[in-house]
Amino acid sequence: MLESYRAGVAAIRQFAARCEDWEAVTPCTEWQAIDLAGHLRCVAENYLEYLQDAPDSRVAKLFAQDTATAVLIRQQSRQNAAELAVLPPESGRERIMSFTVSADAYIDLIPDSWDRTHLIYRGTKFTIGDHAGAACIEFHLHAWDMARSIGEEYRPEDPELLIGAWAWGVPHLPLGAVEPDPWIRVLRSSGRSQDWTKDKPVRARRRR
Repeated sequence: MLESYRAGVAAIRQFAARCEDWEAVTPCTEWQAIDLAGHLRCVAENYLEYLQDAPDSRVAKLFAQDTATAVLIRQQSRQNAAELAVLPPESGRERIMSFTVSADAYIDLIPDSWDRTHLIYRGTKFTIGDHAGAACIEFHLHAWDMARSIGEEYRPEDPELLIGAWAWGVPHLPLGAVEPDPWIRVLRSSGRSQDWTKDKPVRARRRR
């Protein structure tokens, strides 16, 4: 899991380094590449905060409310938008640099925190290790987003691992129907379409 997480972070950095147009569209319908870079910075900073504050973090309190999945998605979407709105003016590469710092700090703390409680959702305890799975999924998905926004392709080395991580890392979002290709299943479960290209963007309902 930790190796896969690091591979996702490295892939984001590699694709970002090749990005020449930070106003390019991305599979995240409402975001250009510069917005995706900002979201990555915010997410990595949040994950580090959640780990340090566990089990009393902001996200733990949100999930403890036992609200409907649709409500959780809306609240997290509003948080994403609010955090992007207050970011300082930066280049895409500066945002990716900040993302990398927080993402690396997070993974450095994971081994000693693996079994600590991350949050409790509908009576089930999810650990810091479980959430590392969610972070792993998040960064591989956004590596795919970044790759597609520059006209390239991306596929993690072990997508089957992400299927296993989903059940405990993303408990409020069920996996979609079984697919022969586990990576396509992850993409579709996240609300993405594998047919999306920068020249022919396919509108999909993104869940992560």
